[in-house]
Amino acid sequence: MTLGANQAVDILRAAGEPTRLRILALLAHEELAVLELCKILNQSQPRVSRHLRLLAEAGLLERFPDGAWVFYRLVTGSEARRLVDDILDLVDPEDPVLALDAQHLESVRAERSSEADAYFARNAARWDEIRSLYVSETDVEASILTAAGPGPFARMVDLGTGAGRMLTLLGPRTGQSVGLDLSQQMLNVARTRVAEAGLSQCELRHGDIFGTRLPGQSADLVMVHQVLHYLGDPAAAVREAARLVAPGGRLLIVDFAPHHLEFLREQHQHRRLGFSDLEMDRWIRDAGLDDIRTTALPPQRGDGLTVKIWTAERSAS
Repeated sequence: MTLGANQAVDILRAAGEPTRLRILALLAHEELAVLELCKILNQSQPRVSRHLRLLAEAGLLERFPDGAWVFYRLVTGSEARRLVDDILDLVDPEDPVLALDAQHLESVRAERSSEADAYFARNAARWDEIRSLYVSETDVEASILTAAGPGPFARMVDLGTGAGRMLTLLGPRTGQSVGLDLSQQMLNVARTRVAEAGLSQCELRHGDIFGTRLPGQSADLVMVHQVLHYLGDPAAAVREAARLVAPGGRLLIVDFAPHHLEFLREQHQHRRLGFSDLEMDRWIRDAGLDDIRTTALPPQRGDGLTVKIWTAERSAS
């Protein structure tokens, strides 16, 4: 598929402005909220919003509201995206303006990370209590066991393992398991729980969900349980999780359906207020998995959250 001449001109015109080129370069790293872009670019919200609107109208960006926030990311899987990538490849990443933007992006990431670390440190010991405020963990865990299947699983990887509940839940069906998390406080809680459960074949590592450094296609069960809504680039985390799934293996993602509980962002460091099936299906398929199935667990009270379980597999052939 190729672009028409007029569409190509529209794309080049949209990208051919200094601030809009800076925005494209930033969004090549990860999706960002409007206010984060304003902070990085040191420009007003009306001005940044105007540039974003022009880029979106040219088909270069995807815009999606998320509660009171609005996020933007580069389009995927299109000739427009290929042209954007070609444009960015021509730009020197050491250009002083782009380099400064990259530094400001790192500052935004560091601020996010610092706030998340402090939150997890404060709440590590009562993590399950916090989760139970919103949905019945008993129902969720029963559905996770059903979605995972009877096993046995030779190797399981739990990304963002937190307090290690998925490791202890699925431990009886698993030969060897690895739990990764960036929070040392959470890993300390997980180590205690894993030891109490007698799971001697369970390894806990300090690791990054975006770059696990684990071998590709090495696990027949990969879990991402209530992690994506904290992340700046959930699509990248899905890609890394899918990379680990062995032929015939399975990926389980557990998270929330879209909602409007802004206090979770303000008080509990949630970056995204849930995910739609359309969004999740696209990320999973783009990562090379298929046979996607979805389970929805509605809340027990009107102001609660719906938990979704997405499962996908890698073809054995």
